Amino acid sequence: MSERGRHVIGLISDTHGLVRAEVHTALAGVELILHAGDVGGDAILDELALIAPVQAVFGNTDSPGDRRLAQSIEVTIDGVRIHVSHGHEVGSPTAAKLLDAHDADVIVFGHTHRQLVARGEDGRLVVNPGAAGARRFKLEASVGILTIEDGRTEVEIVELGGRGLADG
Repeated sequence: MSERGRHVIGLISDTHGLVRAEVHTALAGVELILHAGDVGGDAILDELALIAPVQAVFGNTDSPGDRRLAQSIEVTIDGVRIHVSHGHEVGSPTAAKLLDAHDADVIVFGHTHRQLVARGEDGRLVVNPGAAGARRFKLEASVGILTIEDGRTEVEIVELGGRGLADG
């Protein structure tokens, strides 16, 4: 995925064994789905693969023996380096901790179930798409849409009830 142009990537995390029907609509048309952990089994990856190819990392609740999950993902799209991990590897993840731990242009994580779009002083992007699985902690379920165009990045958090939340 190194060709120039416009790339739309789906970001999802913390499905915990549930793919809501709204995920199919929210991620329709993406060319790749990056899952930031707490997947909840192969059936989740199989269902997401109906939308687009999926790459996923381990979360703290996933089985360490799952060969379909990586410790982390490093992928470059249109010159933009993306790092995906669950976030728990830095303790209680924050944008600052993740920016210190990883040198990618875009850092995607999960674990907290809280949506986050932040940019470091250097312009690097940190994204938590929120939790897409069962509603927990009084937080709305959501996913993210990362758009990369000519090396520029922007992200939108999409609540699975249908309305967009953040633009960065």
